[in-house]
Amino acid sequence: MSKEVMKAGWKFDNSYARLPESMFAEVKPVPVTSPKIVVFNEPLAQKLGLDSIVLNSAEGASVLSGNEILAGAEPLAQAYAGHQFGHFNRLGDGRAVLLGEQLTPSGERVDIQLKGSGRTPYSRGGDGRAALGPMLREYIISEAMFGLGIPTTRSLSVVTTGESIIRETRLPGAVLTRIAASHIRVGTFQFAAAWTSVDELRTLADYTIKRHYPQIDLEDAPYLSLLRETVKRQAKLIASWQLVGFIHGVMNTDNMTISGETIDYGPCAFMDTYDPATVFSSIDREGRYAYGNQPYIGGWNLARFAEALLPLLHENQDEAVATAQHEISAYSGLFHKYWLEGMRAKLGLFHAEEGDEALIDDLLVMMAEQRADFTNTFRFLTLEKPEKTKLYGKEPFTKWYQRWQERLEYQKESTASAIQLMKRSNPAVIPRNHRVEEALNAAEKEADFTVMNKLLKVLEKPYEYRSEQEEYCLEPEPSNIPYQTFCGT
Repeated sequence: MSKEVMKAGWKFDNSYARLPESMFAEVKPVPVTSPKIVVFNEPLAQKLGLDSIVLNSAEGASVLSGNEILAGAEPLAQAYAGHQFGHFNRLGDGRAVLLGEQLTPSGERVDIQLKGSGRTPYSRGGDGRAALGPMLREYIISEAMFGLGIPTTRSLSVVTTGESIIRETRLPGAVLTRIAASHIRVGTFQFAAAWTSVDELRTLADYTIKRHYPQIDLEDAPYLSLLRETVKRQAKLIASWQLVGFIHGVMNTDNMTISGETIDYGPCAFMDTYDPATVFSSIDREGRYAYGNQPYIGGWNLARFAEALLPLLHENQDEAVATAQHEISAYSGLFHKYWLEGMRAKLGLFHAEEGDEALIDDLLVMMAEQRADFTNTFRFLTLEKPEKTKLYGKEPFTKWYQRWQERLEYQKESTASAIQLMKRSNPAVIPRNHRVEEALNAAEKEADFTVMNKLLKVLEKPYEYRSEQEEYCLEPEPSNIPYQTFCGT
C-alpha cells in the first residue's frame, strides 16, 4: 500500500475494541478478486478528514474493499441479538466488519464499517457477501435521508468486487463503506443482557453513555437517563420518517440504534400513494412494519431495550420494571408531539391552536380516500397550486381548503413566511421508487452509473424547489403489480 493512502487523513481511535471480548470477534475482511470504486462520496470524505483524491483510486479501492488493512485499524465483527419479526435470535455482524473509529476534524467519532466484506463468526451459514444492487440502494437512500435532514448512517463508497454471489441468480458482488455515529443497537444490549454478565452489561451502558450521551455521565441515575434519552431520540426519529413517507421495512430490534440514527437500508422505500397500510418488503407478509405501524413498533422495540436495562435500573426487580414502564409510557406522547409539530410546519402553521389536529387528520383521510400522492400533495399546497392535487374539485377538499386558509390568516405570521416554513418542511423531491429502480437497473445491467449520479445530485437539496427537480417529482405510471423491495441478504 502506498504511503499516500496510508496518510490519506486516517485517524483511528478504536474504543469499541476495548470493550469486553464477549461483545465482538476479531476478524479481518475476506479479500476480493478485483476491487473497483463505482460510487464515491467526496463531500463525506472531506467531512471525515480524508483525502478524497487519494482515496478515490485503485489503491483506495483496495482499502475500501478490505483487501488492505490500514495501520491503526482493528477489524472486528460486533455481537448482538434481535427480535426479528417478533422472534428473538442471537445474531451479530454476519457480513460486516468494523475497521475502526475515525476521529474527524470537527471532533466527532464515527465508525468505519465495511458491509459485504465476507464471512465472520456470526455468519450463521451465510457467505458474508453483498450484491451490488442492495449496496447501491443503501447508498442512495441513506444519502437522500441525509439531504432530508433525518439522522442516518451514511455511505462513503461502493466497491465492486469482480466476483459473483449466488442468491436466486448470480449477481455482481459489492462492498459498501458505511459511516455511523456507532453501530450500538437495541440488539447489542439484548445480547449483553442475555449472554454476558451484569458487569459487562454495565460496561456497555457506561460506554454508550460516554459516547452518545456524555451530558448524563455524572447523573445520580445515568442508566435511567440513558433509557429516557434514547426514547426521546427514537420518538423524534420515527416522527421524521412519518413526515416524509419513509418506510424502513425491517424494524427489528437489531436495526434500531441507540444513537438515534436510521440504519440498515434493506427493503426500505418511500411511499407514493398515501396509505397507512403500505408495505414494500417482500418478507413482511403480515404488515408488521407497515408505514402506519412504524410508531407502534418503535415503542415495542424500546420496551425490549428497557427489559435489557432492568438489572441496571434498580436492584429490586419490581422497582426496575415499574421504572422502565414509566419511561416507556412517555414514548407515545413524545412521538405524537414531534409528529404534530412537523405536520403543523408542513401546513405552514407556526403555533399550536385548538383544531389543528382535526385539520391535519381530515386532510390525511381525504388523501387516503382519493389515493393522493403523499409528497406531491404537500408540494402542490406549498406551491399554492391546489388545483394540481388529486383532491381538487371534491367538496370535502374545498371546505377543508377554506378552513386551512382561515387558520393561516388567524396567525400573525405573513403568508410569505408560512410558505417559506412549508418549503423547509415539505421536500419537493424524494427518491421515488421507480427512479431508484431506474438507477439500479442501469448500474447492475449496463454498468452505467450516470443515472444514479444524476439522481443523487437531485436528492442533495430536496427543499430547494429547483426546476431541475421537476422530472424527479413525477409520480410513477399506474401498475397492476405492487412495488416490492427485498432485503438483499
